[in-house]
Order: sequence, then C-alpha cells, then structure tokens
Amino acid sequence: MSSSYTVSTTSSFTITHAKKIASKLAADLMRMHRLYGYPARTAIPEYEDEIARLLQAGYLESVKYGFQRDGKWIEPTLEYKSSDVFGLNFDDDDPGRVPRNKDVSNAKFHSFLNYNSNWWKLGTDERSSFEGGLPFQRTSGEDVGYSGYFDSDKSYTAGGRSLSRSTLRNF
Repeated sequence: MSSSYTVSTTSSFTITHAKKIASKLAADLMRMHRLYGYPARTAIPEYEDEIARLLQAGYLESVKYGFQRDGKWIEPTLEYKSSDVFGLNFDDDDPGRVPRNKDVSNAKFHSFLNYNSNWWKLGTDERSSFEGGLPFQRTSGEDVGYSGYFDSDKSYTAGGRSLSRSTLRNF
C-alpha cells in the first residue's frame, strides 16, 4: 500500500518584505559610509527606497555599490543579486562585515544596477512611469570589469525573495 500527499503554499511578496530586505542593504551602505565616507549619508535612504520598490515590483536583477579606480571595481565593492526562493530554505543573515582598511585613494564611489527580464517586458511608457516614482533617475551605461573575484557571503531574505550579497576580494 502506498500513499502520497501534496503540500501547497502561497505567499505574496509585499512592500513590507521588500523594505526589510532593503534595510539590510542600507545597513551595509551605512557601514561603508562610516569606513570610507561614501556613499553620502543622504543618498543611503534613496538607495534603500529604490531597491525596495524594485524588489517589490520584481524588476531587480542585480546592483553593485563600491569604488572604481582606473575603470575597474576595486575593494570594497558589494554586489547584490535578487532571486525568488519560494520553497527553498535560505538564511536571512544580519548585515555587516563590510571589508575594512581597503585603499580607496584616487577611487570614486559608484553604483550600477541591472534590471531583470520582467523590466524589459514592460513598454517604454510603463518603464518611464515606474522610474518617475523612484527617488532618482539612473542613466544607462555598461558595467566595468573588476580585479579579483566576488565571494558570496550574505543572504537577506523575506517573503520568498532574496538578495544574495557578494563581496569583491583581491586574488
């Protein structure tokens, strides 16, 4: 005799979930500000709001925050990748452990965001309307290379979505 059963769950990702995840990213940026003076303290709430809105709408693929020198990302740079994790067991880590004592002389702080395929399925008017509600407008461009490798070290999860953080490390 055999038996089987099915488990079904439903969950909706809300702005509250998105804000919880984005607040952890903002805590990392605040730590980066305390260690290196960037990003500007006044910009951090705007980055946080941008990420919360993009997560809630389902448009974020990845975003980097860090320093560039000679056209390359350098330490300390953090990259966050968004993913759906419904039904999977992902940790919800505490923010922190931003690398300290890195040489950022002659480097400039930058941020680079990639939208996912859901974003590109929108019409031009829909994208423009959504962007109009964001705290600032990004310009288009190409990401630059980096020296070293990205080491996955944190995961911020709520409501079935996750931002996986990776930290740029030198070889």
